[in-house]
Amino acid sequence: MTIPAIDVDLYDDAVLDDPYPQYRALRDAGPVAWLPRNGLFALARHAEVRAALRAPALFSSAQGVAANDATNAVARGNLLASDPPLHTTLRRVVAAPLLPGELAKIRPQIEAEAEALIERLVARRRFDAVADLAHHLPLAIVSKLVGLPEDGRQAMLRWSAATFDTLGADNERCRAARPLTQAMRAYLRDHAGPDQVRAESWAARLYAQGDAGVVPRELCPTLMRDYLGPSLDTTILATGSLIALLARHPGQWDLLRADPGLIPNAIEEAIRLESPIRGFTRALVADHAVDGMTLPAGARVLLLFASANRDERKWQDADRFDIRRDVTGSVGFGAGIHMCAGMHLARIEIRALLEALVRRVARIEAEDPVPFRNNTLRGPARLDVTVTPA
Repeated sequence: MTIPAIDVDLYDDAVLDDPYPQYRALRDAGPVAWLPRNGLFALARHAEVRAALRAPALFSSAQGVAANDATNAVARGNLLASDPPLHTTLRRVVAAPLLPGELAKIRPQIEAEAEALIERLVARRRFDAVADLAHHLPLAIVSKLVGLPEDGRQAMLRWSAATFDTLGADNERCRAARPLTQAMRAYLRDHAGPDQVRAESWAARLYAQGDAGVVPRELCPTLMRDYLGPSLDTTILATGSLIALLARHPGQWDLLRADPGLIPNAIEEAIRLESPIRGFTRALVADHAVDGMTLPAGARVLLLFASANRDERKWQDADRFDIRRDVTGSVGFGAGIHMCAGMHLARIEIRALLEALVRRVARIEAEDPVPFRNNTLRGPARLDVTVTPA
């Protein structure tokens, strides 16, 4: 069988702004498609994406997960771009402060900060739900936990967005981001050593593990980069998208206010519907047949999480926002060994904000969001909202 070719650049501005028609076209074309403009095979259906994420020995991350060779050449060996056994060791070290037991220690601080923030914003009535709301907890609390010196902490958001841009196609956006990622690597190497990071921070814990020989000490600056995405952009964008959805669907907001127990599921449904990470690539270790179509060993395959999460074959009325939906199987946080290490933290932050909102806000109205254009990320860059106090 011939693999269908789809003549679309998935990293074009227009596609980034509204990717869902193209994702549907990819799903309708078959379980796998060839993207000649991007030089990638693409898996866009839920079953195939989830199966690939759960088969790391075949769909390897060790050669990088970007959609371009230049980034993959320099990005190997971190948590995202590694396979077992290295990945197993790195994840155990990097994820240690992000486990539920550790996060329970900072949860009261996050909840108190969320309460104070929402009280201030509701008193204003009108605000930007991205800059004023979604940014606050990651920047006020989580970025400090990473432990970088102040100048590095202030640059984390720029570095994180640039890193995700370099994981896409080798386009103008990717090339413009490379100097920022180079500056980040230089900073972490030269200005974020064990004597420069905050004591007892996540970065300090990495160095302690390096000194103990658990991980190679020279990898510690690289591993610090693994805290940028989970602690910043992805949580910020997921929060902004959730607020936009609740404003667009007042009936769902009413359900949430009537039953705050739905908050955890509402978060998962928003991440399913508006996945903050569009997808990563993998390199095939061996020939692999998909429904009778063979992908050759060494092929670069794009796993489209955001498309899989809207697959009509998995989800009934997949484009509908329904906070009571059974979201089991969502790949919004990934799946398998590379499931997002920061997902527990993201859930705590977003839940704290929603719990404070449902107690104080009767209605959320929003203007059309300004999209955040990034090769890998999706969500609002700005979302002006007006709230009606309860």
